[in-house]
Amino acid sequence: MLVVSNSPGWPEVKRQFFNREFFGDSLHTVPSAFLLNVKIFIVAEVFILALALVIAVMRGLPGPVFFPLRALAVVYADLFRGVPTILVIYLLGFGVPALQLSGVPKGELFWGTTALVLVYSAYVSEVYRAGIESVHPSQNAAARSLGLSHAKTLRFVILPQAVRRVIPPLLNDFIGLQKDTALVALLGPVEAFRQAQIDVASDFNYTPYVVTALLFILLTIPLARFTDWLVVRDRRRQLALGGAR
Repeated sequence: MLVVSNSPGWPEVKRQFFNREFFGDSLHTVPSAFLLNVKIFIVAEVFILALALVIAVMRGLPGPVFFPLRALAVVYADLFRGVPTILVIYLLGFGVPALQLSGVPKGELFWGTTALVLVYSAYVSEVYRAGIESVHPSQNAAARSLGLSHAKTLRFVILPQAVRRVIPPLLNDFIGLQKDTALVALLGPVEAFRQAQIDVASDFNYTPYVVTALLFILLTIPLARFTDWLVVRDRRRQLALGGAR
């Protein structure tokens, strides 16, 4: 702080990025646009949780008859984890509407959210898969010995334990998702980052970007602390179970 505040260019940087007047003006425009980021985050999260779980289950299906489904799940995860999110947003947001297919949505917001769902489902499916594989095989054997089918074993025995174990890493992924909702602005919807760009272009001052950054921080930090609390609670629970044994 001392180095920055005493640097030769600090007065100009302070005027351009930390202007009190423009900060107050931005508080009237950027937060309302930030609500769109929150809506995108909530909608995408619901679909990601469901789609990622389906992909993870498909990848763990046993037997040669399910090989096509396993291969499809592997290709999906590798594809959408390998392509940068910004490229997926561009390809879907500009490419699909240009096809002019009847019955297919053309809205930029729809395809921006869809791109986030596709990309993050690939990452979250791997989190789910790690949780499923962390459940001891004896759990599966015990359930099958009681007459449960593979589907019922997954539903009532494996998945409840797996999901509980992967909640902290899932929340970490959703922290990243919340930040990446700003990428939807590349297609045109006026969310917080796009509104900040509009304000900057109007006033030639970059303070709205700082306001936008603060809004994202205010949303992500509580989620990050909640994740830390879950990790600590799970560690204490594991130590308690280990001591009981």
